[in-house]
Amino acid sequence: MPALKKRPAPTQAGPKAKKVQLERPVKAEKKRSRPVTAPVAVEASADSDDDLDDLEADNDDLIDEEDVADELMDEDTPDAVPAGPVQPKDPNGMSFMSSRESHKVQKALHEQRRAAKPHSTLLADAKRVWSLARQKTIPTAERQKHIQDLMNVIRGMVKDIVFKHDASRIVQTVVKYGGQKERDEVAQELKGKYKELAQNKYSKNLKFLVTKLIRLCPAHRTSILMEFQTNVLRLLLHREASSVLADAFELYANAYERTLLLRDFYGKETMLFSMTGGSDEEKERARKGLKGVLEGADIERKRRVLAALKENLVTIFNNPDKGAVTHAVVHRALWEYISALGNLPDEAERDKLRHEMFETCQEVLAEMVHTKDGSRVVREFLALGTAKDRKQILKVLKPHVERMCLDDDAQLVLFTALDVIDDTKLASKSLIAEMTSPATNLFVAPQGRRALFYLLVPRTRRHFTPAQIASLAETDETRSRTSKKAPEVREEEVRKFASEALLSWLEKNTANIVREPGGSLVAAEIMLFADGDKTSVSESLLRVIAASYPSADPASPHPIDLPHTSRLYKTLLQGGHFSHTSKSVERAPGWDAGAFAAQFVALVDKDVALGMCTLGEGNGAFVIAELCEALIREGEKCAGEKKKVKGWFGAEARAAVEGGQAKGKKVLLEKIALL
Repeated sequence: MPALKKRPAPTQAGPKAKKVQLERPVKAEKKRSRPVTAPVAVEASADSDDDLDDLEADNDDLIDEEDVADELMDEDTPDAVPAGPVQPKDPNGMSFMSSRESHKVQKALHEQRRAAKPHSTLLADAKRVWSLARQKTIPTAERQKHIQDLMNVIRGMVKDIVFKHDASRIVQTVVKYGGQKERDEVAQELKGKYKELAQNKYSKNLKFLVTKLIRLCPAHRTSILMEFQTNVLRLLLHREASSVLADAFELYANAYERTLLLRDFYGKETMLFSMTGGSDEEKERARKGLKGVLEGADIERKRRVLAALKENLVTIFNNPDKGAVTHAVVHRALWEYISALGNLPDEAERDKLRHEMFETCQEVLAEMVHTKDGSRVVREFLALGTAKDRKQILKVLKPHVERMCLDDDAQLVLFTALDVIDDTKLASKSLIAEMTSPATNLFVAPQGRRALFYLLVPRTRRHFTPAQIASLAETDETRSRTSKKAPEVREEEVRKFASEALLSWLEKNTANIVREPGGSLVAAEIMLFADGDKTSVSESLLRVIAASYPSADPASPHPIDLPHTSRLYKTLLQGGHFSHTSKSVERAPGWDAGAFAAQFVALVDKDVALGMCTLGEGNGAFVIAELCEALIREGEKCAGEKKKVKGWFGAEARAAVEGGQAKGKKVLLEKIALL
């Protein structure tokens, strides 16, 4: 029998080959908030590495192809002088030169014309190194070596070559893959050209380049943004430059740097007499924005500044097709204007100016709700507006309610509308119905669930953060002056209008909803706090867990084996949520836990109930224990059900529970003993 070949020992096999350390994928950058009116397929942010990669792929052959295109254009020009003798043609128009010879002549002509262009040698060397540095599958150390070589080639010439169609990607690659030193060098060399780069309409690469330098070169960010001063409004209305300013303001600038972009809105007087010298005191004052500009100013100067700000905002709103109305920088300027009006001494003047601004921008309010300041402006209009104003706002927002429900800032506008509108019948048609009809799309997202929760349990700490509650409370003082109904009455009416649709939705989609973690939360709130008859919905919920236990399909476990689903049934049986503050269950006034327990006993078979406690993982032990507790709490009202459940757990069944692995078996046995 031949000897078996042994595996060599680790020491005999030689050293293990080192793995090539490739670059880790870059974490996706945050993007600007998207307008709720924008098509779903359109991305809001212009600065994206994915976008840059796509452009790079599109431009792989751009260098040579565009040179050839230039060549053909030169040949078509009447004044162009032939580089060599013209070849005679046969009567059919075909050249006597062979195709190979013709190709050589064309190639030579191509090289001659390329060499005649400015910086031809520099670009040729840069392209050679760039082709090595831009590869995606090389180690980091090797890429950095190529980047340094590339920087050595273009150093001192970045400003001269960046506008060339076949060189902008070279500079882009240095910024994308280079270190901070290389990025700062590029940013320094481009000083004085950023406005021109942002406005360039022939290459998106240049727009991306400016945005990436703003993001990746914080030491140069202030100087870059200062180049935009006195031209901010013009750039915001510029098709290419608008997104550069929007990204800079919303994503990368700090408080002081944002004021550099906002200052143009305040008018020429502010630009001339309020320029900051860069001292800490001046920066601190600048961070206050318009409030800092108006500090210590007399009333006439305040009026002049506000008039200039209003004029500039009206210019933006009168050009909605330019897209600037969706940008956070415009929303901040508008919120500063609305806030500053409160400091005017004449109440009639305040109301007049505020209403004039509302009439100017009322048709584009849906374009503003996706940002923090834009949302705050619309909420202020809702709180201070008349019944007619509020009706107009709902008319503008109605087509976008579903998208607003899924946006953190936009949904606050919907919540404020529910808080301040006295005409709840109008709200039910224009708002509540639009929030409940897409419930299937909403409950899977945290933001969508909050929208559904606000209809039933507004501002509860179970589902809303302290920051969200505090933000919503900002309009409470105004509401007390402009709305007539008591908040409790309005909440009750809103809950009543929403309950029927939500109960119907839950009954039709019970199986899918309770299997989702978020869906079980929504189902619990609907059952505990919605108004109306819940008998049929309770039956639908119980039929879901009445299926045989355990599930025959491992891929689709029994609902009671899903922690969030079992928690739902436990909550319904105990009659409310457990409060960690009071260390007790807070009973929901509109929910009858005893009736639900009686339905449970009637619809769920003995074998299923016993299986939940003794078979599989035994995850139903706590639920059955809570069932026993609910029946005990009801007393003689559920005497028949108590007797039936006690009969389920005879001596043999109790022994099986005690000998099983269920976590709640001890609690369950105690409750059974009390039946």
